[in-house]
Amino acid sequence: MSASADRLPRLLSLVPYLMSHPGATVGEVAEVFGLSEKQVIDDLQLVWMCGLPGHTPGDLIDVSWDGGEILIDNADTIARPLRLGIDEASALLVALRTLAAMPELAEVPGDALPRVVAKLERAAGEGAAAVSTQVAVDVEAQPDALPLVRAALTSGRRLSLRYYVPGRDEVTPREVDPTRVLVVDGRTYLEGWCYRAEAMRLFRLDRIQSVEVLALAADPPAGAEPIDVTQGVFRPSPTDELVELEVSADGRWVAEYYPCEAVTELGEGRQRIALRARDEDWVLRLALRLGDTGRVVAPVSMAERVREEAERALALYSHGS
Repeated sequence: MSASADRLPRLLSLVPYLMSHPGATVGEVAEVFGLSEKQVIDDLQLVWMCGLPGHTPGDLIDVSWDGGEILIDNADTIARPLRLGIDEASALLVALRTLAAMPELAEVPGDALPRVVAKLERAAGEGAAAVSTQVAVDVEAQPDALPLVRAALTSGRRLSLRYYVPGRDEVTPREVDPTRVLVVDGRTYLEGWCYRAEAMRLFRLDRIQSVEVLALAADPPAGAEPIDVTQGVFRPSPTDELVELEVSADGRWVAEYYPCEAVTELGEGRQRIALRARDEDWVLRLALRLGDTGRVVAPVSMAERVREEAERALALYSHGS
């Protein structure tokens, strides 16, 4: 698999090179690509069997290397080097700007990331740059919390927090032994042993109302394990509200990505999905992300809130145009 993964991009570069350098010899190509002449000939033999669907002689790339001189024809479809499309370049630019806005990178010296963004903007052209600049990147984080959290981690001290819980619309006092800071889905979290919950917990930094580094040494229990966030931070409980969604074939990823109470096939690739939601705002973001590939059907109050928010967003688009 590794050899194939290395070979494919080489072949996609080799064909445009040969089209722009007619008559190049096997030895010259080997030197340019850092290969042996045998590897070049092996690649040419593979190129000779490639082409458009149909696989008739008129569909395949015509290449020969008799006498060492390489001649190639019928390869116009891949004669140009690969380029990112506007949508691909825009998505990459937005992701890089999001990364640059992370608090964790604020103190990192150097300008490597801005230089990468600038190079990508030049390579992508005005279209992608214009699209990506219309997206505002706002990484929410309490500005005073992160330095204090880092100081507690460095010194091994306990933290005293006042933390906002949106599901209950209340601010609760917490004492936490911090274990790490991490970023998941664009949000910055403090992970630590919470003495109120008597368990490991994640705390979003933008929901920390106040934070104080205590003189007490942090001493989480020996059995405290880091929270697995490979599938996100969503951890439903039986007391969370049950939400039902109907999704099209393009929205089936929801059932694969999030833990569900039930999944019912509705035909033609559609599904009815029941899942627990601790936070109504999370459901709202998921519904808006689904767009026309899914909708909230229960509870009715949640479906109505999604409809109102979608109408508000559409009104903003109309106003902008």
